[in-house]
Amino acid sequence: MGTLTFSIEKVILNYIVKLLTKWRGTDRMDQLQEENLPSIDSKQDALQEYLLHLPLPNTAFFIMVEATANLVAVSEKYWQSKGLNGARIRVLVEIAKDGGTMLPSVLAEKIGVTKANISLLLTPLERDGYIARAEHARDGRKTVISITDAGRTLLSGHLPGNREAVARQMDKLDEQEQHQLIILLQKLNMS
Repeated sequence: MGTLTFSIEKVILNYIVKLLTKWRGTDRMDQLQEENLPSIDSKQDALQEYLLHLPLPNTAFFIMVEATANLVAVSEKYWQSKGLNGARIRVLVEIAKDGGTMLPSVLAEKIGVTKANISLLLTPLERDGYIARAEHARDGRKTVISITDAGRTLLSGHLPGNREAVARQMDKLDEQEQHQLIILLQKLNMS
């Protein structure tokens, strides 16, 4: 699994191209011919013009995306410095939080990956001895995954360092601001 690469400029530029596409009277990028796509210079001009008149909700969105990407990058950098992968650590954390065992389908839903892709995360963890797979006790058609002692040791040895790395970033906000941020983000997460 590769590292997360993210660029706020790419997100904004893709958004601009989609807006330009809608302005041309089509909702689908794939309906445009290559010669109808704006040149790099016109994309940059459109991007600059758009950013000068960015609506408040979009400004908030792009700032949240960039802040999230920066925090994820800090966390991922920490895990990489330990020879680990942040996505696999998240799998272990979710299993541990759920009592140590979980169905792969439930795990996939919790971490936001497809059921097909969950095996790409589970296979190396099983190979390295951090998780084990077993037949479900009541339904032999299902598999249950569980965190092993080695997985628990890995988490207990490295989670504190990761927390410190992320906390250094979050310390830019005082405690009251962090509480406000949590409340606002929870409000946005309500469906």
